[in-house]
Amino acid sequence: MRFIVTKDYNDMSRKAANIISAQIITKPNCVLGLATGSTPVGTYKQLVEWYNKGDLDFSEVSTVNLDEYKGLDHDNDQSYYYFMMNNLFKHVNIDLSRTHVPDGTEPNPEKACADYEKIVKSYGGIDLQLLGLGHNGHIGFNEPSDNFAKVTHCVDLTESTIKANARFFEKIEDVPTQAYTMGIGTIFKAKRILLIASGKDKAEIVKKAFCGPIDPQVPASILQLHPDVTVVLDEDAASLL
Repeated sequence: MRFIVTKDYNDMSRKAANIISAQIITKPNCVLGLATGSTPVGTYKQLVEWYNKGDLDFSEVSTVNLDEYKGLDHDNDQSYYYFMMNNLFKHVNIDLSRTHVPDGTEPNPEKACADYEKIVKSYGGIDLQLLGLGHNGHIGFNEPSDNFAKVTHCVDLTESTIKANARFFEKIEDVPTQAYTMGIGTIFKAKRILLIASGKDKAEIVKKAFCGPIDPQVPASILQLHPDVTVVLDEDAASLL
């Protein structure tokens, strides 16, 4: 596991974008695992900037996103498909037929999750998986649990996750209570993992995840066992390491 400590959020975003762009340049037809939330916004913005300068070509890239809220369609401005379109996909020359987000409109959780797992497997593995880090240690929507979920599954979101996401909705009652998410096992099969975190409010969970015991109550702690993980933090998020 490699740690890169940066001075601030913008520096963190640029360093993370550097790693992703190097993956695309080295392997133009790579498979990227992508994340949503506030943390990667700066990273995507930097990638778009480099694309506009002619430094990056997304034409052969395929993507699989970590998760999607159950019940939200692509046109919902809080869906993760909508997020990806507006923060990355519509700004670069990616083939939208090779971009994938779990189908939040599929009411049957078993079908939605099995279908998505097949899509991920059909690409022969993820070359680089981008991750954020929840305040409770979740990666994707893999919440604290008694075990590490292996494959894509439907999860009941914890109260802390719902509260954390409430800022994106008009009222907390509008926040979905379930989501479809890649399992820890699916994430773990990625050849390389890039995790980013920023802010003082992430310092405690960063310490627990990477300096504490491997525990399904802190889902990100399993990354200690992965052979190729890079963690990019700003100084605040790294302050307790």
